[in-house]
Amino acid sequence: MKISKIIYIPVLVIAGAFASCKQNYLDIVPTDRVSDAAVLGDSALFEDFVINRYMSIKLQDKEGEGTNPGFGRGFEYAMWSALTDESIYNNDDNTWLVQRGQLAPENTGIAGTIWGRSYRSIRECNYALTHIDSVQMSAGLRERLTGELRFIRAFRYHDLIRNYGGVILMGDKVYNLDDDLSDAALFTRSTIRECLDYAIAELDAAAPLLPTANDNSWPLGRATRGAALALKARLALYAASPLYNSGSWADAAAAAKAVMDLGQYSLAGNYSQLFLDASSNEIIFCRQFAIGARHVCLEIANGPNGYNGWAGNTPLQNLVDAYQMDNGKDITDPTSGYDPQHPYDNRDARFYATILYNGATYRNSTVQIYTPGGKDSKDGPSNWNTTKTGYYLRKFMDDNNPIDNPWNVAGLQPWIYLRYAEVLLNYAEAQNEAVGPDASVYNAVNLVRQRASVNQPPLPAGLSQSAMRDAIRKERQVELAFEEHRFYDVRRWRIADVTENEPAYGVDVTTDGNGNYTYTRKVALSGRSFSNKHYWLPIPRSEIQASNGRITQNDGY
Repeated sequence: MKISKIIYIPVLVIAGAFASCKQNYLDIVPTDRVSDAAVLGDSALFEDFVINRYMSIKLQDKEGEGTNPGFGRGFEYAMWSALTDESIYNNDDNTWLVQRGQLAPENTGIAGTIWGRSYRSIRECNYALTHIDSVQMSAGLRERLTGELRFIRAFRYHDLIRNYGGVILMGDKVYNLDDDLSDAALFTRSTIRECLDYAIAELDAAAPLLPTANDNSWPLGRATRGAALALKARLALYAASPLYNSGSWADAAAAAKAVMDLGQYSLAGNYSQLFLDASSNEIIFCRQFAIGARHVCLEIANGPNGYNGWAGNTPLQNLVDAYQMDNGKDITDPTSGYDPQHPYDNRDARFYATILYNGATYRNSTVQIYTPGGKDSKDGPSNWNTTKTGYYLRKFMDDNNPIDNPWNVAGLQPWIYLRYAEVLLNYAEAQNEAVGPDASVYNAVNLVRQRASVNQPPLPAGLSQSAMRDAIRKERQVELAFEEHRFYDVRRWRIADVTENEPAYGVDVTTDGNGNYTYTRKVALSGRSFSNKHYWLPIPRSEIQASNGRITQNDGY
């Protein structure tokens, strides 16, 4: 739905020519949009306007294929993982410059739309909140929609804060082009603490106004009380982290515990199926796709070239090495049983649910990344779509969807923004930092590790606070892979100068023709680089120019 004000522009010459006519031919109501008056005069249209705030417009190439982006890119072509040590995007699409530390205000790659998209949405929420009391509707609906709008606004600020640090707080003001834009507050960035306090307060205000659960009257994909509290828990965790240094670990633990105490959520038993079923009780907040709504189909975008896929987001060896053996030991532990000649045997079950590797069973066949002759290698069909890393993405893929020509078979996988496993790991991290590795920390992590389809051994007893910290970080890396956490985690922990300066490793697999394979580590993408300025994104130069230079840039840019 397009919603905009109808603006009448007087054209004096033409108006004079038609002065003798009784009908003003310029006074035509557009048929491709809904007027402000219509939206504010109809509670159903107003609710539609609110629902559409979960969406956004396409601001950059490859942000959507027939549908509008949601809060972020999600599944659309390059994932945020392609800016981390999780993966590289096989076809670049403006991701490699981020990996190589070439970000600049004039060249932001795929990271250039967050500022504009977020503030556009904030203005739209402010508009709706300004007028909601004038719309005829029940008190209950008004309360829920108000909670929704404040949640969406807080989510947009959360996205701004975690990418840029301190940003501009707009309050409830709705600015128009004909307003006096000389107000310094319109261009003054608040501190990180002020921004976090504001967003968290918005979520505190939204939570009691929202329903406790999605149901027939409040469909999946709309914010609930749990969504507001889970987003608050994430922000509180960020606030306490070293990069932000603006909150307490105890507050972060309490915020996560509040979600746990709701009793609304539990871990899905089947890790793989979790990402295919929007009704899973683990999902707290997600984006859904409608049947028949055309969008990028994950299977062709990321599948192996031997299956006519495009490779897309190809996992790095850096991530592969993070998965433990199924006995709970790191592959670097000499007692783990890891065999470099059979590197994919006996690994954490989440490895098999996330990554396609040489020899993996997939769609009634076997992935063949080896050379010479492997169908999913450069010797296979469509070799320009061959993985550069030696791996393909398995997570999120639905084998019920075709790979070939799927454009009229839009995948219905949800894009998950918030899920219960994250809440448990948020709690474990914050509680460990606040009081050390007590029983509740162990319980939270082990719940995630020991869901039915994963069944990793529990963490060893007697870990120190530091050892537990490392264990939780490893758990986040494998549990939340490809879900837009790693980029922000390594930054908030202030370890990105280490992890993001590691080469982007892949593997070459060769065969002797007798079923024996040799695995040779390689650099899949050259020039990977990270410097201190990259802890925050640069504000696009166009945004600073639009403010006549009044918005201050992040340091180093």
